[in-house]
Amino acid sequence: MPTIAAFLATVPLFKSLNPAERERFGELVREKNYPKGSVIVFEDDPGDALFVVRSGRVKVVLLAEDGREVILGLLGVGEHFGELSLIDDQPRSAHVIAMEESSVLVLRRDDFRRRVEASPTVAWALLQELSRRLRRADEKIGTLVLLDVPGRIARMLLDAAIECGSDLIEKPLTHQTIAQVIGASRETVSRAMREFQELGWVTAERRRIRLLNKTALHERAQQRV
Repeated sequence: MPTIAAFLATVPLFKSLNPAERERFGELVREKNYPKGSVIVFEDDPGDALFVVRSGRVKVVLLAEDGREVILGLLGVGEHFGELSLIDDQPRSAHVIAMEESSVLVLRRDDFRRRVEASPTVAWALLQELSRRLRRADEKIGTLVLLDVPGRIARMLLDAAIECGSDLIEKPLTHQTIAQVIGASRETVSRAMREFQELGWVTAERRRIRLLNKTALHERAQQRV
């Protein structure tokens, strides 16, 4: 693995900093490992730190009283969570669970604030990142309200391909995971995915999905209910 400072250069919140600043942050963070299925933070825990995924994948989830799980986000290497707690001191708004063996970097709020006071560049980077998150949240709300289930799946697959930088989505996306992200049943997702494969839009093997016809998927993601 690269050094922590070198790794932080790949994280949106820190990449705009100069190397000396990243070194200072690298000295402040500590690394923690979590086995698959373990809870990294619980909803309503004190919001006292920022977390950056260094290896593995995690999911941000809400749990209903009946046990249903709604996935708010899937985060991979270089992505982070808990940034709101750096500002408002409020408790965690969701659970974060390791989807596979994962390593995260932990930066305490007090340490972060001291560095912000010493470097306004960090504050500006945080504002930009929060703005990006808000835009993505607005887009997700619009997708859930305006699109039917196949449209939501098409949108999710296109977004995942953009994140991967490839038409092959390497990160495992089970039908159950897709269903929990878009607010649908697994059976409905399975039917839609079969239809996409029959139409020649996608192929799926070993939980990897390849997009064969992004134009068709984009058009499907534009059909509003």
